[in-house]
Amino acid sequence: MATTQFASVDHSDLLRSRLAQVGIASYRALSQASGVPRSAIDHLRRGRVDRLRVAALQQLSHTLAMPMADIVADFGAADSSPQSSPQSSPQSTASESPEVAQLAAQVQTLRQECDRLQSQLTSQANTLRQQIQQEALAQLETWLVQWPTAAHAAQHNPDLPAAKLVPLVRPVTVLVQSWGVTPIETVGATVPFDPHIHQPKGSAPALGQPVRVSHVGYRQGDRLLHRARVNPIQA
Repeated sequence: MATTQFASVDHSDLLRSRLAQVGIASYRALSQASGVPRSAIDHLRRGRVDRLRVAALQQLSHTLAMPMADIVADFGAADSSPQSSPQSSPQSTASESPEVAQLAAQVQTLRQECDRLQSQLTSQANTLRQQIQQEALAQLETWLVQWPTAAHAAQHNPDLPAAKLVPLVRPVTVLVQSWGVTPIETVGATVPFDPHIHQPKGSAPALGQPVRVSHVGYRQGDRLLHRARVNPIQA
């Protein structure tokens, strides 16, 4: 009957092959890494994808690095043995048809839910990207309009004071600050050398030796983006 059909399905070799590809050593390790119970993994091995919740499929999809639709397709019930082949007896086929039809419907539902979730995630990512771009462009609008004209004037008028160009760059500074980016040191400052935040030109000075900043560095929160470039001060 149907129970015999599902008992005959064994995807253990396929699952072990996938585990090897993602560097997971055992079913227990897969359970720990994905957060799904061992019973759910046993269902996967036996072709009972219909017994898995969508949340469990999502966790397994992430851990196994496989789209949910591929998990459903690869680990669904499929028995290639003669007893379940198209040449099986009419009595066997008739007794298994309701269960097979129910499973097919559940697999189709899971595939549709997978497609819906993936479409939703893609849409949300695109929306978020557009919002970030729009916010950035709103802050850079003045710079986008004024900077090309100022650069053209500077190229054709070498005597144009550079100080007049500095205010035009402020929108860029404000935008970067809104992202939590802060400068390390200021150009021309004399500071004690710290290898954690300073990048020396040439050989490294001794810790605490006075150095002069030639280029500022940057950090974003606790993350170091660029160390400030410094030059040793000759005695």
